[in-house]
Amino acid sequence: MILVMAANGNQGKLLIPRLVAAGLEVRACVRTAQSAAALRAAGVADVIVGDLSEPGLLAQAMHGVDAVYHVGPTLHPQEREIGMAAVDTARASGVRHFVMSSVLHAITTDLVQHEIKRDIEEHLLSSGMDFTILQPANYMLAHRLRPAFEHQVFRLSWSLNRRQSLVAVDDVAQVAANVLTNLARHAGATYELASPGRYTAYDLAAIIGGVIGKDIATEEITCEAFLTQVLGNPEEFPYQSRLMRAISARYSSHDFVGNPNVLTWLLGRPPVTFEQFVSDHYRHYLAHKVD
Repeated sequence: MILVMAANGNQGKLLIPRLVAAGLEVRACVRTAQSAAALRAAGVADVIVGDLSEPGLLAQAMHGVDAVYHVGPTLHPQEREIGMAAVDTARASGVRHFVMSSVLHAITTDLVQHEIKRDIEEHLLSSGMDFTILQPANYMLAHRLRPAFEHQVFRLSWSLNRRQSLVAVDDVAQVAANVLTNLARHAGATYELASPGRYTAYDLAAIIGGVIGKDIATEEITCEAFLTQVLGNPEEFPYQSRLMRAISARYSSHDFVGNPNVLTWLLGRPPVTFEQFVSDHYRHYLAHKVD
């Protein structure tokens, strides 16, 4: 049996159908009854509902499990504690293989979530279990495209001149499925996952404009404006605000880039490009647009 944590999140909802289609026995761990209902409708009978920080939930979720796919709750103030406990509980429960979704360049410890994942990686390496660590670049995110589609402006809350590598979440989910369906082949591996291209905001805007046939402006918004937009009152969410401020500072002062070779090898095909991603989402946007 494979336990998938955060099973209805960005990766989980794309990964679960692949594992079910492969005939694997899957247990899903989610936070809400609504997410559980969606997974049961997708063919997952074994669903655990609750917050992973709750005492006893991890032990319940990992009972009888052979492998774990751990996706940490990045915005959760207890992400480090949850990750460490997940490794310890997996080992105590007799889990044979622990697959971790980490982050590209986890050694960049001035990024809050990177330092946390780096520490969990180290703990996993010392656990004695077989492991595989996936280190995806920043996700290609559909919600960043909507202002460009609707108002012809592409916004970021860090320097527009800094370069970044991206990856499609669907490609990450496919790699995770490939690993989980052939664990022995991937034991002891750490894989950086990045799609081709190293883009400034201007590069990304030009690609979007080429897809939709319009000129796209670029706009750098302040981190504080972004925090207010996302959180409302940032002072009510001190941990999340600290995390996002660290991202803005790092990405404004340094590039964040990777290499596509490993991802290409793992997929057995070229990774999804940013242009393909934009094209797919623009077709979806047009198909569901309400005039």
